[in-house]
Amino acid sequence: MAREFSLKNTRNIGIMAHIDAGKTTTTERILFYTGRTHKIGEVHEGAATMDWMEQEQERGITITSAATTAAWKGHRINIIDTPGHVDFTVEVERSLRVLDGAVGVFSAKEGVEPQSETVWRQADRYGVPRIAYVNKMDIIGADFLNVVESMRDRLQANAVAIQLPIGAENDFVGIIDLVEQKAHIFKDDLGQNIEVTDIPAEYLEQVEERRLELIEKVAELDEDLTMKYLEGEEITVDEIKAALRKGVCEVKIFPVIVGSSYRNKGVQLMMDAVVDYLPSPLDVPAIQGHLDDGTEAVRHSSDEEPFSALAFKIMTDPYVGKLTFFRVYSGILESGSYVVNATKNKRERIGRILQMHANSRQEISIVYAGDIAAAVGLKDTSTGDTLCDEKHPVILESMNFPDPVIEIAVEPKTKADQDKLGVALGKLTEEDPTLRAHTDEETGQTILAGMGELHLDIIIDRMRREFKVETNVGKPQVAYRETFKAPARVEGKFVRQSGGRGQYGHVWVEFEPLEPGTGSQFESKVVGGSVPREYIAPALAGIEEQMKNGVLAGFPLVDVKATIVDGSYHDVDSNEMAFKIAGSMALKAAKDKCKPVLLEPIMKVEVTVPEEYMGDVMGMLNSRRGRIEGMDSRGGAQIIRAKVPLSEMFGYSTTLRSGTQGRGVFSMELSHYEEVPKSIAEEIVSKNKGGE
Repeated sequence: MAREFSLKNTRNIGIMAHIDAGKTTTTERILFYTGRTHKIGEVHEGAATMDWMEQEQERGITITSAATTAAWKGHRINIIDTPGHVDFTVEVERSLRVLDGAVGVFSAKEGVEPQSETVWRQADRYGVPRIAYVNKMDIIGADFLNVVESMRDRLQANAVAIQLPIGAENDFVGIIDLVEQKAHIFKDDLGQNIEVTDIPAEYLEQVEERRLELIEKVAELDEDLTMKYLEGEEITVDEIKAALRKGVCEVKIFPVIVGSSYRNKGVQLMMDAVVDYLPSPLDVPAIQGHLDDGTEAVRHSSDEEPFSALAFKIMTDPYVGKLTFFRVYSGILESGSYVVNATKNKRERIGRILQMHANSRQEISIVYAGDIAAAVGLKDTSTGDTLCDEKHPVILESMNFPDPVIEIAVEPKTKADQDKLGVALGKLTEEDPTLRAHTDEETGQTILAGMGELHLDIIIDRMRREFKVETNVGKPQVAYRETFKAPARVEGKFVRQSGGRGQYGHVWVEFEPLEPGTGSQFESKVVGGSVPREYIAPALAGIEEQMKNGVLAGFPLVDVKATIVDGSYHDVDSNEMAFKIAGSMALKAAKDKCKPVLLEPIMKVEVTVPEEYMGDVMGMLNSRRGRIEGMDSRGGAQIIRAKVPLSEMFGYSTTLRSGTQGRGVFSMELSHYEEVPKSIAEEIVSKNKGGE
């Protein structure tokens, strides 16, 4: 089977935005216009094709990024719909990792919202080329140019309008293309009858001003065009498009287009912009990786290169079982062939290969470089693993996932649920790297840790629906940490002589605090063989294991360096276990000398409220130990930015809603960890005296 679409005509794009900016509706319209669905699904009717889990349809938000494929004007477009809720940032993160370009969707009324900023910054980190689509031009308060300004202002993005709306709100009837200088007037509700005409006279002045700005921005991207511009020569449409495409691919400029997906206006022009400006796999830098021996390797987008792919999502499908979504970076893959999971050094057989269309699928026998598909039958592969040709192993750079900030205890309601709980959690943690599950050794409860209350709510809900597991859920708990404030040298000595062979392990360890966020480090500076080499690793392992349980209140100890500097051993009685225990005893002994403190997650909170509630909301934040960091006004509403401890944010949404008659909204994401005030720390320690 030969390639249907060339690499040059392939686009791998994500659609990213703030919750409710209209992402899923936009994707629905794309699928409708590219002939993939015959009836448009509405999100608020709960029938959108991309939102295929039951909960997504109920809540009207997108949780898992479904990958789907569509064709437009001779191009294949693989689309990944990403969730806009901050608890699901991991989904956005992993989508961005495997995309070549993205469409950022903004609401014409709200403009740049907190989650838009988060997602935009993630895309900046991965260097993803983007175009921006200002949606909802038909709603009251829509203001296109205001959004372009807020992108420049809040995102520091070099945004430039390449379209202008004709009318706004109910009078939004068409779009002016600034590049080609034509007006597109919509003649029907489905947006399929479009008349291309000259620009209406009343818009000529505005068009001239905005087109001049566009040409100035384009000229900055290309030296030849700069000369042409300075010499007053006409820059052609093709030159503008070529320069914009180059600027977008180099992440130097972000063209902004406009529409109303719900009203079927502007989506086809957006598809044209995707084809015109977003990169194909050939336009983005070749992916970097490394070989077994640590040397760097590059895999170019080509069918001729050895096969390499990145698994970016695992899903459990009710019909075929475990589905592994992967992006092929180089080479080709046929169903039934063998590959190596280079990350885990395991051989895997590719059973069937499926091309996904939201929740229906088509079986294919071969995938080519640049494609996104799902494989059935991979046993050992998890998110972020590299799959590659057996003869040419390579490990592609993986993804980094944030640590969870919130925990809940779950207990199965019946004995039957107990057995199913383990299976359910096994599958769910495999699908979602930010979900962690462990058993509390003292209480025997299963503890789930995740990115936020909504994240964990949905996991509990999925356990009930998909795995039929009924659970009782405890109150959310904050994932505190511990660290040391002072360095110290301490001794850990474990001696047991009780007839016959004894136990003997003895180490001196230096502990020192590290910069926040560094993680923990372990090393040995033992000289002269006072501790034999084979006992150093067990002693360090003992320290590391004890760190997981902390020294104050049973929370993990972080950002500490442990160095074994000295010790002693016994020819007969010493063994690995004795040194492991000595290591953990040293850490416990450090409690009295290293000034341990509790750390708590501090959230970056943004509250948007009408002006009359400003005082009340600021008071509410202050009473929750919040620090107000700044205020902005946007579209008649006030935005308050603050840093607030997560422990104080439980139940905040209810308080905010009742305090602002339902008109206040807030978003939060993890900012950093910092020391808990002494009085509160003492209370937490006495409540959790599990670390003894």
